[in-house]
Amino acid sequence: MAAPATTPQPPYYAVIFTSIRADGDNGYAEAARQMLELASTQPGFLGFESARQEIGISVSYWSSPEAIKAWKENVIHRQAQDRAKDWYKAFRVRVCRVEREYGF
Repeated sequence: MAAPATTPQPPYYAVIFTSIRADGDNGYAEAARQMLELASTQPGFLGFESARQEIGISVSYWSSPEAIKAWKENVIHRQAQDRAKDWYKAFRVRVCRVEREYGF
């Protein structure tokens, strides 16, 4: 059973990736697995959550804007970004500062 990401006390940052998938896998599942594995080794990575129905929403958590920028510019991640049209009909990326959190 999946659980919400464990994150530190705010503030920290969230990158929200909202997408509508293209038809067919086109290597997506393996690339997504590799990107999560690689992201989790990057300095400043804090966690990841994802859900998909018609619209997919993936949220990665980061310690700083600099950590997000370094991940965006990672060479292997850039190669995956170049394949976006193979995998998505549409997507949006939103970067947010998390000011507070609560839950159980």
